[in-house]
Formats: sequence, structure tokens, C-alpha cells
Amino acid sequence: MRQLVARDVMNSEVLTVRDDMSIDEVAALLADNEISGAPVEDREGRLVGVVSVTDIALAAAEGGKLAGDRSNPTFFVRGWEDRMEAEELAGLRIEGEGLLVREIMTPAVYSVPEDLPVSRVAETMIDSHIHRLLVTRGNQVVGIITTSDLLGLLVDAG
Repeated sequence: MRQLVARDVMNSEVLTVRDDMSIDEVAALLADNEISGAPVEDREGRLVGVVSVTDIALAAAEGGKLAGDRSNPTFFVRGWEDRMEAEELAGLRIEGEGLLVREIMTPAVYSVPEDLPVSRVAETMIDSHIHRLLVTRGNQVVGIITTSDLLGLLVDAG
């Protein structure tokens, strides 16, 4: 029997954004799709970070000058895949700020290669205390795995 790997259990429907998009464009995209964050790619499609409503809110509150340690993104720790209500996202549209995603994104990324055995994926999540991992092929995002995906394997096996 073949060992399950990340690509076997990942969700391949991942909305990504470009690092050269404006904050207003990203806020509108997140609001329109009712999500609270997305992986960030550069022009070549390489994964370079993540951006969340928290990043946008901090940028708005701090006038675009983000301070502090941005190496441990909450993007991977809490309900990123949960749908957000329109009311929660209504205030995200920041007109005329002139900031780009690359200026506010969190450059730290938790990811695993698509051929990593599922047991190692689970170990990574447990060791890092995170609830989701981006799945990559080279430097490109091809999916996402959540703790719910891994729990689904237990249900299917039972």
C-alpha cells in the first residue's frame, strides 16, 4: 500500500494574491471571497508570504508603518479557512493608502512540499502549534492542508 503524502489530502483550491497588488485591491478580494487571508506570490508565482485582515488592519491603524516582529503569522494559527461575514469585512476597504501587499504582508510562511508523507505533515503541525500548512511544488503554492483534513483521514480509516 502506497504511503499518503501531502498532495493526497490537500485542498487544491487556494486563492492567492500578488505582492504588487494594492491594499485596497486585496481588501476587496478578501471581502468578495469572504476569507480572512491568502498566500502572497511574486510576479513569477513564487510564494513570498501571507497577508491577512490583521495585516491590513494594522497597516490602517499605523498609517502603513508596520512595526514589531512579523515573523510568526497568526494566519497559520487561527481560523483562516473559516468564512468571514460581510459585516466583519466591510471596513477593510482602505481607499487611497498607496501601499502594496509586499509592504504589509507577513514574510514568514509555514509550508511543506507536496510529496511529504502525511505523518510528517502532522508532526510539523503539532511541533509548530499551527492548524494549517501551505503545500508547495518548488516555490509555488499548490494547496493547503488543515487539521480538519488530517482528522478526516481518521474518520475515513475508521
